[in-house]
Amino acid sequence: MDSSPDQIVKEIPGVIRVYKDGRFLKLNGTNVVPAGIDPSSGVQSKDVVISPETNLSARLYLPKTTTGKLPLLIYFHGGGFIIESAGSPFYHNFLNLVAAESNVVIVSIDYRTAPEHPVPICFDDSWEAVKWVTGNCPEPWLTDYADLQNVFFVGDSAGATIAHQMAIRVGSENPKVSINLRGTILLHPYFWGEFRIGSEGEHPWKALMDDMWIFAHPGASGLDDPLINPDKDPKVSDLGCSRVLVCVAEKDILKDRGWYYKEILGKNGWNGDIEVIEDKGEDHVFFLFNHSSDSACTLRKRICTFIN
Repeated sequence: MDSSPDQIVKEIPGVIRVYKDGRFLKLNGTNVVPAGIDPSSGVQSKDVVISPETNLSARLYLPKTTTGKLPLLIYFHGGGFIIESAGSPFYHNFLNLVAAESNVVIVSIDYRTAPEHPVPICFDDSWEAVKWVTGNCPEPWLTDYADLQNVFFVGDSAGATIAHQMAIRVGSENPKVSINLRGTILLHPYFWGEFRIGSEGEHPWKALMDDMWIFAHPGASGLDDPLINPDKDPKVSDLGCSRVLVCVAEKDILKDRGWYYKEILGKNGWNGDIEVIEDKGEDHVFFLFNHSSDSACTLRKRICTFIN
């Protein structure tokens, strides 16, 4: 038996590799691009520190046209709670386009990730960031241009799961957060559960989805933990907004959970409006990889229409 420190004791393909001596290698999502001015859209971006103690930060985006106060979009990136960051080229390029096309101020939260910082730290970081944004934040891009009465939470994959939980906190912990959360947009949300629904049982990624959650949250109560399974969350009806848009993709293993989310909110007494839209022929977070495809352009228009 291999007893060397380089022995691999755990690997989640495309995500992380863990060695016997405790070292780990994140296999994707480690590239970072600098903030600055996007030459194609004129969108400006900059990085700000929210908490020096925890190294919590965010990347802010300001569109070229800033007449009056603009809607504020708080974005939570994906990556299975393990990889990616607010500085990832996938997210940076995507949010430059969203800021320009929807004419919104964006705060993209750079929460800490597992395994260095296991779940629920990412949720706690995200809530600290929401409170920073909506408190007496001295950041001029927010005080001068962001309308705190016109706020939207948006996230993809694991980030959509975080956005959902932040909306619940707004609903259950008000008036501690002084914002008007107008809506939540969940792009391919990473909702999961112990029992397979729809086509999940036949999908080759089902073990990967199990693995990622248990690895990211070793203290979880299992795959039915309320943080990842809204159907098991007693606070799900506290969702603190009146509108929700859920986008799913036909080939995505998470598609059926996205559709089921609408049923969960309905049966738990949430009284808002929810729309679920499915992109045919597409897979998980396709819109991050090919910004010029018809489906990606349509999805961004969908975001713009929902906000404006």
